Amino acid sequence: MKFVVSRSELEGSVRSVPSKSCTHRALILASLAHGTSRISNPLIGEDTEATRKVLSAMGIPFEKEDFGWRLESEGIKAPVEMLDCENSGTTLRIMTGVSSLLKEKVVLTGDDSLKKRPMSPLLSSLEKLNVKCGSINADGCAPIFVNGPMIGEKTEIRGDISSQFISSLLIACPLKEDDTNITLTSPLTSAPYVEMTISMLKTCGVSCERDDDRFIVFGNQAYSPLSYTVPGDYSGAAFPLAGGALSGPVTVQGLDPEDMQGDRKIIEILKNFGAEVQVRGWDVTVSKGELKGCTIDMASVPDLFPIVATIATQAEGKTILFNAKHLRYKESDRIATVTEFLRNMGAEIQEREDGCVIEGACRLKGATIDTHGDHRIMMASAIAATVADGRTIIENSNCHEVSYPTFKEDLISLGAIAELRK
Repeated sequence: MKFVVSRSELEGSVRSVPSKSCTHRALILASLAHGTSRISNPLIGEDTEATRKVLSAMGIPFEKEDFGWRLESEGIKAPVEMLDCENSGTTLRIMTGVSSLLKEKVVLTGDDSLKKRPMSPLLSSLEKLNVKCGSINADGCAPIFVNGPMIGEKTEIRGDISSQFISSLLIACPLKEDDTNITLTSPLTSAPYVEMTISMLKTCGVSCERDDDRFIVFGNQAYSPLSYTVPGDYSGAAFPLAGGALSGPVTVQGLDPEDMQGDRKIIEILKNFGAEVQVRGWDVTVSKGELKGCTIDMASVPDLFPIVATIATQAEGKTILFNAKHLRYKESDRIATVTEFLRNMGAEIQEREDGCVIEGACRLKGATIDTHGDHRIMMASAIAATVADGRTIIENSNCHEVSYPTFKEDLISLGAIAELRK
């Protein structure tokens, strides 16, 4: 399906989409608990549905109710068939660690895109905990097999490819008998996602400690049933908020100002660019200002990279986005795909190994965009299209449904001139 967007003025208000990252973790932690859990306001998107389906295949019964999901868990069981994680890297990586708790062999796979995403660091770490595991095609990617149970007290993991590897270990290791020492062998990127995991572990009565480059996870713990309301997603909200910075004003409702999501940094970034930002309670309003280029360390907020680069094309002067090499291991090589779509639209952008340099302000023009199946490329290009001359045709546009199912409807409700075409 193609999404065709023309130059538009955006104005109005939308409700924040629920957090994808928090929904994944809530579903998994509730499934590992014994008893009744209730998850309110979950994101019902393709990625989170992939997690729910995998957990269902492992014996977890989910009941849909008005507030969200209710589940009665007695713990996970080995699945009868291969687990299909579809396009969800979070599902594949966290459930690989969780599956290694079982005595039986578990095989996990996904779609063609997911089969290109690296898994070797996590598999090597699990091997140090005496898990029999590996890549079935010997390429370090899915499909993979794991055969636990995990035992042992020490392992190590790279921190510079994906924080999901660390979250996987932090979620699984409390359920093994011994304490586990996890040593980082490289600096931790996307640290707020690990902090989110630790916070949610505490909500379920499970604890761990961090000492510089080492995590200590106490063994023989048990997860308490969860009663949890998923917060609004700053990662998704960044797109309409960016639209407000380019025309505006745009308000996104339902964003907790005290939330620990790393992508809450979008508010600071918009201010640094020169946009007018007002926070009133749980509502954030962004209006157009005199945008100026700036230098931004993207290490902790990789999901913001596509939309921040888009904003930079409309800012006077040079913008440098750096310290984001781990973006090359996302749904697409996001440094390359962001450079590609913005250059096709007329931006002066230079790709670097760990980011990009943009000279603004640029007069963007409509183009045909290949999303490479990446939801954040699709949404960023749609926002860019609202300030571009002519029409922008976004191909393979339904990929936004993995994280922000109502994005197209929200964008049109804000005044975007857009339509769907086959």
